[in-house]
Amino acid sequence: MNTVKIADRTITEAGMSGAAILSFKEKIEVARHLDNLNVDVIELPAIENARTDSLMTRTISSFVKNSIISVPVGISVDSVEIAWKSVSGAKHPRLRVELPVSPVQMEYVIHKKAPKMIELVAELVGKAASLCEDVEFCAVDATRAEQDVLKAAVEAAVNAGAKTVTLCDNAATMMPDSFSAYVSDIRNAIPALQGVKLGVLCENKFGMALATAILAAKCGADEIKTSVTKYNAPSLEALAEIVRDCGDKEGITTRLKFTELHRITKQIKWIAGKKHSGTTSFDATSVSDTADDTLILSPDDDINAVISAVEKLGYDLPEDDKPKVYEEFKRVASKKKITSKELDAIVASTALQVPPTYKLISYVINSGNVITSSAHIKLEKDGRQIEGICLGDGPIDAAFLAIEQIVGHHYELDDFQIQAVTEGHEAMGSTLVRLRNNGKVYAGNGISTDIVGASIRAYVSALNKIAYEEA
Repeated sequence: MNTVKIADRTITEAGMSGAAILSFKEKIEVARHLDNLNVDVIELPAIENARTDSLMTRTISSFVKNSIISVPVGISVDSVEIAWKSVSGAKHPRLRVELPVSPVQMEYVIHKKAPKMIELVAELVGKAASLCEDVEFCAVDATRAEQDVLKAAVEAAVNAGAKTVTLCDNAATMMPDSFSAYVSDIRNAIPALQGVKLGVLCENKFGMALATAILAAKCGADEIKTSVTKYNAPSLEALAEIVRDCGDKEGITTRLKFTELHRITKQIKWIAGKKHSGTTSFDATSVSDTADDTLILSPDDDINAVISAVEKLGYDLPEDDKPKVYEEFKRVASKKKITSKELDAIVASTALQVPPTYKLISYVINSGNVITSSAHIKLEKDGRQIEGICLGDGPIDAAFLAIEQIVGHHYELDDFQIQAVTEGHEAMGSTLVRLRNNGKVYAGNGISTDIVGASIRAYVSALNKIAYEEA
């Protein structure tokens, strides 16, 4: 069985070929959703602005815990350094060297002849490999390359340290059966490919990219580039459904979470397709868990619509909590508009309220721009005080890690929101923390004039719900 890796290009393609232009926040949300879906690789666009693009890459890297974060390195040694600095904080970083190998693109895009291009491949891949263990070489326009040039470029990349080589049919010059035969022939003709992963990029120019990619996987391709929004690459959702329904027969599988496939891809499409036009009404069936300010429910919605919206946010409520949530929803909805943020807060404050297993005794936080943040947390359980001390990337991260140290378990942080409750210099802050455990979401809410304290209280609140249910 060939376990094919999925490298998704949704964020990379944002703004290309008529695709939606994603905001900073939307790119982060898309990355989080792809990570939750178990996409193997999340590809980010080239760093054009060293300040803003690097910030986006670093931010996404801090959120993504399972997927590889892949960043292109540009065409100079200096740009390789910039790319690495932006992605080095990722749990699983990858540097992507994308260079053309066809005569037309080598001369008119990079302005180099074949020998110089092969030297550039070796130089950039070698530099990337000296910084990062995972390096991919993308042979752009490979299907129009001369065979000896392609072979020399691939061998140079592998010898310089590339762990993945991707053959790109950017011009969509091959039919599906021809491309699959081409992939098989190339792997056999270039011995260096036997020791590395072989990827494919199939352009969807004539609507055949999906079939082309599936046939390539049957012929031994190890990685396929996809896109949720289906602009220039095969559809992630369609490819996953084919693998789910026909994979056993065809000898292909993936790591994707099939049970969450439709929900997550629908959310990403909603993010990519939504209009910022001040819409004030939204059908509850289209609620996403992005927790933004889009109105999702009205005071006239019945309990079924409200509970449906709650479930789409990821909660699995016990039957006796559903009336409590609906009653609180009606109270709040009579005074203000209900967005996903309000719905989250309603669930956190009314549902799954349990006796506290853990009680917060004290916390000491040290933070500054010249020191690493640290947290000393003391909790009480069964009359016994337990403490944890941890360093983190900021005071809140340090505090959460200290709590994890105390309980001896890591929970996935599904969402984290901070919202002002009152105005003024000593404003109260409300913090919502959502933890995911065994596929279920547990929300906790904390309020304090100290936002770190509110965050700790919210985390402990959610933790108590998990502990109660496990007990």
